[in-house]
Amino acid sequence: MRNVVIAGASMTRFGKFADRRMKSLVGEAVDDALADAACPPDEVGMVHFGNVLGGLLQNQESSRGQIWLAESALDGAAVVNVENACASGSTALHQAWLSVAAGLFDVAVAVGAEKMFDEERRAGEALFSVVDQERLGPITQELAAEGAQQAIFMGIYARFARDYAARTGATAEDFARVAVKNHAHGARNPKAQYQHTFTVEEVLAARPIAGALTLPMCAPVSDGAAAIVVTTPDRAARWGTEAVSVLGIALGGGRAGANGTVTGAAAQAFAMAGIRPDQVDVVECHDAAAPAELIALEELGLCGPGEGPALVRAGETSLGGRLPVNPSGGLESKGHPLGATGPAQIVELCDQLRGRSGDRQVEGARIALAENAGGYLGPDVASAVVTILART
Repeated sequence: MRNVVIAGASMTRFGKFADRRMKSLVGEAVDDALADAACPPDEVGMVHFGNVLGGLLQNQESSRGQIWLAESALDGAAVVNVENACASGSTALHQAWLSVAAGLFDVAVAVGAEKMFDEERRAGEALFSVVDQERLGPITQELAAEGAQQAIFMGIYARFARDYAARTGATAEDFARVAVKNHAHGARNPKAQYQHTFTVEEVLAARPIAGALTLPMCAPVSDGAAAIVVTTPDRAARWGTEAVSVLGIALGGGRAGANGTVTGAAAQAFAMAGIRPDQVDVVECHDAAAPAELIALEELGLCGPGEGPALVRAGETSLGGRLPVNPSGGLESKGHPLGATGPAQIVELCDQLRGRSGDRQVEGARIALAENAGGYLGPDVASAVVTILART
């Protein structure tokens, strides 16, 4: 397998854009990523395009990437469409990495895009399609106890939060501290959907969503796109690009009744990278709800079992702390346009490793980790991608 680098990375601002079409979002992200890499469009061998709900929300099945690339410089490129729940975009990155690492192409582009906002608010209903439809009734009844009738995944995260609190002693205040931290980070990110700051008291007093979760603890409905240019070190050097090395990347799959999807993917990624968890300098993780960040830190081996709450209480996961987590603002503040979420994590980490994150820069960052998870099989997620990057 060949060494692989990321030569360009870009994303749109995330938000609710009633006046923007998918082609517009995709075109902006793709063209800016190509420009960031100084990559001529005709050198791209393959595009891997991640999207989750386009069939239900835009009534666009089959050739989504081919159609939505029409206003980009990659119109007419060879496309593989990727659908893998909320990990669709990072799975597209995994496939782009694989195509270059295996020597099939010298340049591949991973794109993730989603347009979830509409006036009819159909995204919540569409998300019910992500779980096993033969088990939808029992799953819905099970989650009804969490008080999440219309937001199935917030019910799932409320269940995760309750189980996590029972085994670790984490409190609602700890979950609120995570949200406060991430919104403070997002307030420094011009691409974030929300740029408001909160106090712990304000988070706890906000509108209840499910279980212990209140509105600022939860990822919003979002529109947006992100793109990553993947290539060889030699090609990036020829372009004169400041590239970021892909040290490790692993795709994990779950099964009903079991746990360990994120943990297994992390173990593979660390083994591939040849580093230890304590060598990571900055993290972007899948915090679709605030408790998920604490759970992910433990699943990734970045702290011991039950140690997550102490990290956030001590400010260790904040900018300026020992291990800054979600300097972008995370899904709670930056936004969560499903297919674009994973590539957007990579955009943030590439910026961090290149030293261009402005006043949210993690000083001296050399090794970065992204974790993007998707779907629900019960009690675990259906898929997860863990990516480890390094400054070259």
